[in-house]
Order: sequence, then structure tokens, then C-alpha cells
Amino acid sequence: MSNAKDVLIIGAGIAGLVTAYECLAKGLHVTLVERDAAEHAGGLARTAFGGMALVGTPLQQRMKINDTPGIALRDWLSFGGFSECGSPRRKWAEYYVENSARDVYQYLIDKGLSFLPAVNWVERGEHGDGNSLPRYHVLWGTGKALVDTFLTLISAYIGRTLTIHWNTRCENLIIEEGRVSGCRVVDEQTGEVTEHFAGAVVVATGGINGNMAKVREHWHRSWGPAPAELLNGSHPNADGKLHDEVAAKGGAVTNLENMWNYAAGIPHPKPHFDGHGLSLIPCKSALWLDAEGQRIGPEPLVTGFDTHELCRRISLLGQSHTWQLLNWRIAIKELAVSGAEHNPSIRDKKYLSFLKGLVTGNHRLVRQLAEESDHFIVAEDLPELVSKMNALNSDERISLDTLEETVKLFDAMVSRGQSLWNDSQLRKIGHARSWRPDRLRTCKPKPILDPRSGPLVAIKLRLITRKSLGGIQTDLQSRVLDEAGCAMQGLYAVGEASGFGGGGASGLKSLEGTFLSGCILTAQAAAKSIAAKS
Repeated sequence: MSNAKDVLIIGAGIAGLVTAYECLAKGLHVTLVERDAAEHAGGLARTAFGGMALVGTPLQQRMKINDTPGIALRDWLSFGGFSECGSPRRKWAEYYVENSARDVYQYLIDKGLSFLPAVNWVERGEHGDGNSLPRYHVLWGTGKALVDTFLTLISAYIGRTLTIHWNTRCENLIIEEGRVSGCRVVDEQTGEVTEHFAGAVVVATGGINGNMAKVREHWHRSWGPAPAELLNGSHPNADGKLHDEVAAKGGAVTNLENMWNYAAGIPHPKPHFDGHGLSLIPCKSALWLDAEGQRIGPEPLVTGFDTHELCRRISLLGQSHTWQLLNWRIAIKELAVSGAEHNPSIRDKKYLSFLKGLVTGNHRLVRQLAEESDHFIVAEDLPELVSKMNALNSDERISLDTLEETVKLFDAMVSRGQSLWNDSQLRKIGHARSWRPDRLRTCKPKPILDPRSGPLVAIKLRLITRKSLGGIQTDLQSRVLDEAGCAMQGLYAVGEASGFGGGGASGLKSLEGTFLSGCILTAQAAAKSIAAKS
């Protein structure tokens, strides 16, 4: 039966791996149960870009960014849309901003990891209500380096104090004498059912955003009905079934309507599962159009300021897709794909290749998308572009006259010169270019139809899921709380399963980059609490 020094961790994403390492380093015995195969260890973190919102780091100080926990908490609560004192999610927000520099930044540096030498400024807010300062730190080596580091750290314990069961799905939690003491699991390959017992059980199974039915069930009311066409940027194993199981055993599951989805998804050219999508980091200088080819307004859509608002406005259009219209010059400088897969220079730590892409443009990525994706259309002129856009949709929804008028109106505004610009998109581009790291990835405005900047590009976009901002409610020890706010004996939740702390520490919106770091902080808290009770 259970032993106080035994820990059972359900899920080998980054939160589960960090929890395992921290428990092992404290002399505990760990059993790790993972639904996927060993080569996919690390979950979404393995393919993540590796960005983290960190507060008061040496890197910020070197760039003369005077950030403090007080400033960060004000931004966090403003963007998250909550302020209640003493709540689990408020406590986790406070804990995050106060400790991320030491317990994430320095913690990872001490493990041999490093960050790119520039802090980016994301999620500034449509009205300055997001990050008031740059905080986005990018791991050199992406999320893959993070996962590989912790896999190496725990490998030394395999066969001694660590046992790992791959391809094993947790079905039920086991309760004995009022305490969660283990779980019942199924071998995905043989169907064999077994039980594992431990003094502490940690849920590290991710969120709900790989389950399209649950995403639609919890779609935020302010976004209107969930779109019929929705891409999966998470993983089918992130299905929320352990959330349901925890709730069935009396645990509190909160804020599932708060999600971190993206506005610019395309079908993955080489899908790993049905509905698999790629999340693009769309171009600030592109015109964002509705399904009819008309510019979305009156406030134009511009990425990098409020991801939640982009998703809300696009969802409320009630259309299956949107378009971005740009040219090759914009694409090679601004377009990116979120994740490690399409950022090999950073993932593989090829510094010269990375610098070359910044200076000369990422032609490799743009050519790859043009070759592999039918949603990425390239044409020499507008008539050809419109013809290809309509051919992709098998209709004639987009009028050449309408699209031509839209583009020429914008180009005329650009051609007036900066002193006569009266367009919100141009103002936001100017604001982005005022921060040097962002200037490297943001074009100086020029007419889209400038023949020297061609060919033209149109990208068909859909909303794409990614992460759950809500989850299993926890205290600052990562102990699962019941509906009365009391800690459930023996049960912990970490990472995305816990809404990155407290059942939804970010609130309605994230400052971006609070996910990998939230996994690390909640994992550390769980291990410390378990070790103290052993």
C-alpha cells in the first residue's frame, strides 16, 4: 500500500518532470505514469517556443528595464481582470511575480540553460493594460532544451528511486480513509489494469484544450458561439478527464472558460493527429481581412497587443476563417510559427543562422510554408491572388474590386508619410518599432502593393486552441482544494492541470509566457510540500 516517501506523478509533461526531479533530489521515491510514449516526454513543452514572462531578472537589468513585482502584479491583475485578495489565484499571481527571477530564471541558469540576450515586449494591451514593460524571455534551445535537461536530470534515478510507466493512462483516483492514496491505470497497448499507491499523488496531465468538445462547452460567453471550424494546437491527450475525476472526488475545478487560444492557425502540413494545427505569429504589417476580403475594423486587428481580444473579435464575426494580406518583404521579416519545430536555429542553438535570419529575413520559413501549405498563397498580382483565394474556398466570396480598394486605401495612407498617418495599425507598428528587439522583427511601413516588395501573400487563418488558463484549484503548496477551500489529503496538482496555480492564476488573459514558468513554480511547490510531510 502507500508509503509516505512514495510519490505518484500522473503525467510527464514539463510540470511532471520538474516535480519528479525535485522529489527525487529530496530523497523521495517516484513513480511516473505517462499516457504517451517515451519519445514524446515533455508534452507540449517539448515543441514549445520557450518564452517566459519573468520579473526583475539580470537580463532585464542589463537592458535597463526597471521591473519590480509591484509593477508586474499591477499589470497582471489589470490584464487578468480580477483583484480579489486572498483567493488561491491571487496568491499564485503574487507568488509568481515575487519569485520568478529566483525560482525560474536563476533556477534554469543553474541547470545549464540560457536565454536569448534580448527581452521582447508582448501582450502590451490594446490600451496599455497588459505588459507595461518588456518581460518575455526566450530560452536558447526552445522548450526542447528545457525538457531534455530535466529528462537527463531524472535519468540518473531510473532503477533506483524512479520508475516510469509509458503508454499508461490513469482512469480513476483511489481514496482510502478520506485520503487520495493512488490511481487505477490502463496499459494503452495491452489493456491491462493495475493500481499504484503512494503517500502523495500529483496530477500533471495538462489542460482541456486538446478536447474540442470541452473547448466548445467552456467557450467564453463574451466570444459568442464557438466556431464550427477549430484547429487543435494542443494535443488529444489534454482531454480534461482527470479534471472530471478530481471534481468527482470532491475537488474544485474553476475558470475553465478562460483559455489561451490563438487567432492565426493553419492546418499542420504534416499533422500528428486529426485537426492538428500550426499557430502562426501573424504579421503586424499585414492587413487582417474577414472571409469576404474586407478589412476587419473599425479598430484593425494587430498582433502582439492582446491575444484574447483578437480571438474574441474573430469569434464574434461568426465566420469560419479570416485572411491576412501581405507581401514577401513583410513575411520574411515578421512571420513566424510558434514552437520549436519551425524555429530550428533557436532550437538547435545555431547562433549564426539565427542572426542571419534576423538580418536578411527568414526566407527558409516562408518558402517552406509556401511549398507545404495550401493555406499560404503566393501570387504576382492581386487578380492572381484573388483567383487563388477563391479557388481554395471553392467559391467567389472575395471580390477583386473590394480587395483592391481595401489595399489601395491603406497604401495611400502609408504613402502620405508618417506625419499624416491616421490609422491605428500604423500607430501600433510605430510603437512596436520603438523597442529595439521588436524593431528587428517589424517592418518600416511601405505600401503593400509596392512591386519591389512582392510577390503578394495571402494566408487563410482559423482560430486554434492551445492552453487552459483555468483548472484544478490549488493552494500555494499545490495541494488540491475542495469546494469548501480545504486541502484534500494526499492530492496535488501542478502546471496546466492547476490552471498554472490556484485554478486559474492568470485570470481572463495571460501576460504571455506565464505557462512554462508556471509549471516550474507549481512543481517546485508541490515537491517542497510533499518532502516536508514525508
